[in-house]
Amino acid sequence: MTAAASLTRRIPGSVWALGFVSLLMDVSSEMIHSLLPLFMVGVLGASSTAVGLIEGVAEATALIVKVFSGVVSDWLGKRKQLALFGYALGAVTKPVFALAGSLEAVLAARLIDRVGKGVRGAPRDALIADVTPAEIRGAAFGLRQALDTVGAFVGPLIGAGLMLLWANDFRAVFWVAVVPGAAAVALLFFGVHEAPAPGARRGSPIARADLERLGADYWWVVAIGAAFTLARFSEAFLVLRANQSGVPVALVPLVMVAMNVIYAATAYPFGKLADRMAHDRLLALGLVVLIAADLVLAFDRSWPVVFAGVMLWGAHMGITQGLLATMVADTAPADLRGTAFGFFNLVSGIAMLVASAVAGVLWDVLGAAFTFYAGAGFCVVTLGGLGWRRFRAGLS
Repeated sequence: MTAAASLTRRIPGSVWALGFVSLLMDVSSEMIHSLLPLFMVGVLGASSTAVGLIEGVAEATALIVKVFSGVVSDWLGKRKQLALFGYALGAVTKPVFALAGSLEAVLAARLIDRVGKGVRGAPRDALIADVTPAEIRGAAFGLRQALDTVGAFVGPLIGAGLMLLWANDFRAVFWVAVVPGAAAVALLFFGVHEAPAPGARRGSPIARADLERLGADYWWVVAIGAAFTLARFSEAFLVLRANQSGVPVALVPLVMVAMNVIYAATAYPFGKLADRMAHDRLLALGLVVLIAADLVLAFDRSWPVVFAGVMLWGAHMGITQGLLATMVADTAPADLRGTAFGFFNLVSGIAMLVASAVAGVLWDVLGAAFTFYAGAGFCVVTLGGLGWRRFRAGLS
């Protein structure tokens, strides 16, 4: 307990503040996103393919935009201003969901909201790496991810309660989500103090000479991050699977609560473990857990089985997401961290678009079970790639 308390005290105050900013924004976002697939299908008449495409395009947009904000943050040597703009952009789009009367309006709102997420993501992660000592970087990323994920399960929980209270009034719940989004922006403005980014730049961070400084170890992290994204499509399909299980519409958001409780509980412990354990072993463990989640979700659609699969999915997220961020920070030069996070998320964004679109088509054409079996199959291929790299490293 003393060692754990000492470690948490060593984590900089700006990391804690960014964690609570993420918590508040995730409360706001997940109040909407946990209900949005049902809103699109039940109120606006969308198909599962349309849900997959909208979710895939939206999430890919967020990840692709990160490359530009990351480069700009390196070029300026500043992180906070870009992060503040991104969070503000996300907050002001929340009312659009409550007003949406068509799929086109939902798509526009999702795109603008995710652009905000894309703008803030790489500068925020680079800021955490800038202000945190290398020996506790895994713990810092794990802490931010844990607080972020607390918001991700509190949001659906509030959404479910309000849906019960207000007789499935989607739009009223969406209006309430405006409040925590605004609070997140205020906390970032007043509570985060930025240290100057290492090596403030005068030239372009994407000049050829600088890109060559992102070595083979970094690009391997980019490749493995993309493989994980292909194996893990949009979480909207977890919501749809829960709906198939017979859970009342008002209680379906609890599936995201279950996932994110496990995610939040595991992110910080596995973040600390990443500071002491070989990263490839933790990645392999995450893949094994995701395979188990996919097989459970494919096996049966009864609600106890679905919730078990969703909780395994959350454990996989807790094991891998902070770890991948730590690996990016560890393999990139200090003055190129924003650019490094940006390219990592650009490639992951393309993978997310492909994965979510394919998952939607498989769901509509072959059924839900086949979608999850396909995810498990890709996990096995990725696990084989990790094993092959470890084997090659042992021979060299």
